[in-house]
Amino acid sequence: MSLTARVADITTLDVDAIVNAANEQLAAGGGVCGAIHRAAGPELARACAPLAPCPTGQARLTPGFRLPARFVIHAVGPVWRGGNAGEAELLASAYRAALGLAKDHAFRSIAFPAISTGIYGYPLQAATDVAVAAVREQLAGGSTVEQVIFACFSPDVLAAYRQAGVA
Repeated sequence: MSLTARVADITTLDVDAIVNAANEQLAAGGGVCGAIHRAAGPELARACAPLAPCPTGQARLTPGFRLPARFVIHAVGPVWRGGNAGEAELLASAYRAALGLAKDHAFRSIAFPAISTGIYGYPLQAATDVAVAAVREQLAGGSTVEQVIFACFSPDVLAAYRQAGVA
């Protein structure tokens, strides 16, 4: 199993699935969510509509449409409310839910963005620490996933993953 982090546009990655940092309505938003919707084309929004709402900490699966990735896993992370509203568990749950779908569909490769660190305001290092721990724990329990890429939108995000122990 390979866990790596690199500065990359997640919409360009040729993997079985990319993870979208989605909102509960699974609607096109800003940041990585908007970029994924734009790159996948209007079919993605049509595929998402009947799957909504998706509660925080859960995930849904759609085809990737015009993306190199064959599927998109829409994982809903929490809005940061100061750290005492169960944010860490909800964020870990979003990563576990995404990996659960990957395992259910026998995916071998998956790419994650830094879920909840954009407009949802989750502090970057805290979020990456939760993400890396949740992914390692989930994969240790057995999975078809052999390659996990943390797609970082900037060198600062990459540095946070490096600090969390990801090569």
